[in-house]
Amino acid sequence: MKICSTADEMRRACRAARQGSKRLGFVATMGALHEGHLSLVRAARAQCATVAASIFVNPTQFGPNEDLSNYPRNFARDQELLEKENVDLLFAPSVEEMYPPGATTWVAVDELSGKLCGRSRPTHFRGVTTVVAKLFHIIEPDVAFFGQKDAAQVAIIRRMVRDLHMPVEIVACPIVREKDGLAMSSRNVYLDPQQRQQALVLHRSLMRAQTLYDTGERHAAKLIAEAEQEFAARPGVRLDYFEIVDPDTLDPVADVAGGALVAAAAFVGNTRLIDNILLPGSPDR
Repeated sequence: MKICSTADEMRRACRAARQGSKRLGFVATMGALHEGHLSLVRAARAQCATVAASIFVNPTQFGPNEDLSNYPRNFARDQELLEKENVDLLFAPSVEEMYPPGATTWVAVDELSGKLCGRSRPTHFRGVTTVVAKLFHIIEPDVAFFGQKDAAQVAIIRRMVRDLHMPVEIVACPIVREKDGLAMSSRNVYLDPQQRQQALVLHRSLMRAQTLYDTGERHAAKLIAEAEQEFAARPGVRLDYFEIVDPDTLDPVADVAGGALVAAAAFVGNTRLIDNILLPGSPDR
């Protein structure tokens, strides 16, 4: 695995790898890798001749009182995991490389970036789209793989790619869960044993909505009200939002017969976790 630390070096390596019309897949990460990240790498390996990954803890997607300084970092372990998955190229830039002194340019998807997580993290998605646009510009992938756990991020990146005519296909891969249903996240390491059990309420609330849907309920308000009862019974967890929205526009939907994204975010102690499920829609719609 070739490791590049500058944009110019990574761009040259990627262009060389794509010669002969070879398909280049890309997985962007902030490190602290787990099976969720590695599932994206495996999807890229299955579909592409060359796989590139990045490790960059992006400061612009963290708010003033968030966990940038404490975000888990273990580059040696991450490097070893990516090598075992046969990643060809790894981009590991510094903050100064990605944000040169005096940089003032942002990429923002205004219509979507204030929804779901964007309401409580108002600058988050602007930081995400700016860094992803930079990475796409440097790496020039044919396909980029993202996790469905970050469903709002996927929708926003897809809109950015469409609006800016970026020649990259966006593939969303299924959420990878622990055996008890907790969605894998780099932030799960913050949870103590009691909080780890409390965090299961996110998955239980989504499964409660899923069960109601499976038995014929199609009114979003009813699904939300039932799911929120799971959080009401657990005072150690503070609900940020539980919403049912269109997966592309992130706008709320009243009726889920045509399919919908059911998304939840909550604080377990000081740790903010997210999770979601997709309702497929009724066959006759």
